[in-house]
Amino acid sequence: MIRLLTLTLLLCMGLGCRAREQVDALQPAVVEPAQRVTHLAVNEPPPVEGHEPVLWVALEDHLGATATAAPLNLRAFAGSLSLRDATGELGSGSGFVITWRNVTLARPLKLARRIAGPYSSFESADRVASRWGALGVAAEVAHPKEWEVWAPEGSPVPEGLAVRDWQGTLTNTVEPVLQTPEGGRPLQEYVLIKASDGLLWAGGRFEGPFRLQRDAYGSWTLVEQVPVERYLEGVVPHEIGAGSPMAALQAQTVLARTWALANSHRFSIDGYHLCSDTQCQVYSDPRHAGAAVREAIAGTQGKLLSLNNQPISAVYHATNGGVMAAGPEAWAMQPTIYLRPKPDGDARWSNSHPLPLQQRQAVLALLADRSGAYGAQHPRFRWSRTLSGPGLRQALGAAAGPLVSPLQLQVLERGASGRVLALQISGSGDAAPVVLKLDAIRRTLRTLPSTLFVVEPQGPERWLVVGGGFGHGAGLSQAGAIDLAWRGWPVERILSHYYPGTVYSQLSTPAQPP
Repeated sequence: MIRLLTLTLLLCMGLGCRAREQVDALQPAVVEPAQRVTHLAVNEPPPVEGHEPVLWVALEDHLGATATAAPLNLRAFAGSLSLRDATGELGSGSGFVITWRNVTLARPLKLARRIAGPYSSFESADRVASRWGALGVAAEVAHPKEWEVWAPEGSPVPEGLAVRDWQGTLTNTVEPVLQTPEGGRPLQEYVLIKASDGLLWAGGRFEGPFRLQRDAYGSWTLVEQVPVERYLEGVVPHEIGAGSPMAALQAQTVLARTWALANSHRFSIDGYHLCSDTQCQVYSDPRHAGAAVREAIAGTQGKLLSLNNQPISAVYHATNGGVMAAGPEAWAMQPTIYLRPKPDGDARWSNSHPLPLQQRQAVLALLADRSGAYGAQHPRFRWSRTLSGPGLRQALGAAAGPLVSPLQLQVLERGASGRVLALQISGSGDAAPVVLKLDAIRRTLRTLPSTLFVVEPQGPERWLVVGGGFGHGAGLSQAGAIDLAWRGWPVERILSHYYPGTVYSQLSTPAQPP
């Protein structure tokens, strides 16, 4: 009974349902002691399935985190907007302003969770959630600021996983208020928004329809409900460039479609599928999709890359610097047959740089070479950066506090593709060094375009970092795909080159990977 009551209360808070009146009518003895839950419950988004799947994509998240947060300004691109909440139609017009207010809960809600993280990527967090799931724990990936994994209090912990326990009490929520000439009108549950000729957002035009809905943290998200083929118009030109050759545009289209369907569980805790920034795929103004992009979308409609009849994790990046990375060189994940380390170039290139590239001299030789590599025209195919002691301290934040100057920088481990798997930053004292691993290297030292690099000391607390590539290096290199398309490779050959062992076909009912 207590569990049912807690769920009812959470749904009421998340959806504004009329069940609150039923909860308040119960005797206090029925609800005490209150069961602590991990987060505010919201409805999961609908399944992404069928021949014309619809994605719920967040245009803006964490809105209304406090009652004093910036108002939400909604403007029609042309024509008018119409709004409706749970009470019915709210009217139409060329624009609306929504502010926020605090609402005291009828009863405080006790929250408690066991937290792992933060993590530098969803992929690493999802792997931890899977490890927890193997123990029978219903752990969920959350993104309050950085990626974290949340499990119920007292949950058993996977071996070697560092966790922390958190408890809190929620006494009020932040609710949206529609500003009208007559004054503020509190909105109930959610807001549905339709645009007769598009919504003007971030300088672009988006068709919608749209939802303003609560997330797991008590703030709100503006979500567009967009068919996947229209979604691609807002992804492909912003990821690879609308002027790319047709086979490269088609490859990017297939990957963007595959990735979106395979990752549609990414924000299920918050009631939508995907975000619109680099934590997902960049989704921006669809008007940038010219005739070539639309031709690529139409020519590959519904086509995916799959393995065992499931869409693969179709990761991609700007340029790999001449060598593909294995998935586990980028994230804490299980190896796959389609994300393998491999030289990315012609026969001469491959023969000149055989794998593994785990010795420093082999990596230096690769970085000194360009001839025969695919995508070598990219401006960050080769790069150099300078790191300093003060810069490292600033990047590490509080973790650098115990480290005594002068700092030392050391590569501890490399993968088969030559990428740095572990980078140690230590001081001259007895304090434990800081070790950055995998994707945490680039997420912490943000000036480094990739983890394919060597470190050259330049004096006290100063290092020259010489590297190649831009991004994690796994899967398709966009610069490589453009190069291969200009060489006459068709889309099927490009995809099989970067994702060996996968099937290029149309899935009748796409599903999330197990």
